[in-house]
Amino acid sequence: MTDKEIELYYRTVLHLVSTAGKVVNEGFLGKKRVETKAGAADLVTEFDQRVEEILIKKLQEEFPTHKFIGEESAASGVKTTFGDDPTWIIDPIDGTTNFVHGFPFVAISIALAIKKQVVIGVIFNPVLDLLYSAVHGKGAFKNGRPIKCSGQTELGLSQVAGEYGSSREPDVLSAKCKNLRVIIEKVHSIRAIGSAAMNLCMVAEGSCDAYFEYGIHIWDYAAGDLIAREAGAYTCDPSGGPLNLLHRCILCTASKELAGQISPLLTHVDFPDD
Repeated sequence: MTDKEIELYYRTVLHLVSTAGKVVNEGFLGKKRVETKAGAADLVTEFDQRVEEILIKKLQEEFPTHKFIGEESAASGVKTTFGDDPTWIIDPIDGTTNFVHGFPFVAISIALAIKKQVVIGVIFNPVLDLLYSAVHGKGAFKNGRPIKCSGQTELGLSQVAGEYGSSREPDVLSAKCKNLRVIIEKVHSIRAIGSAAMNLCMVAEGSCDAYFEYGIHIWDYAAGDLIAREAGAYTCDPSGGPLNLLHRCILCTASKELAGQISPLLTHVDFPDD
């Protein structure tokens, strides 16, 4: 894949995400048809579905040989297949519960992977007009300006993002609550804004020093992982091993040293791979 082709894909998705953002804004403060998926806290609206349909349709028209992984497609039964072909990984509205409640931390998240390596990441919060983007090897940007993570190496001086997620299974909730408890005892503060994509952007821009979560999906963090790494952050499996985008968990920190302090504190939660 040539740099010229990557640039074409990047410019195309930046244009499309702006169009899709208008749909999100249309629905943000308006009436929504809210349904549940895996559980009572796992929500979807007609706007999630419309945004994904718009993005996939337009990208298919431009790049007919490319493959797609979409959150709502997966929810409707389409199997997640992550192979070597150029593959667009789409979360139409990351933070749907926030969207339903009018809480402005929502984001369209789009990644392009080639040979299973993410080369483009775009995250757009149209409500707050925040556009984060990265191309592999070319740095990370917020509204067109370069961003860098904080570089923090000390847990005691850190602000950490962590989430409870949508699962209400007692053992999962117990492990997640334990993790947040053990972390809050050792850091400046904990933040939970309800969007994996936005959490990764917070680490990328230095607003948070670390973020960890279990139970998310490839579409939640594929784009944000690239943006964070291009901003100088370190990402791995929360157990300390290499990050696997199908493994449904991530630890993202402002430095490798910080990851080494957080990982041993966590009670690890296993979910079925995507």
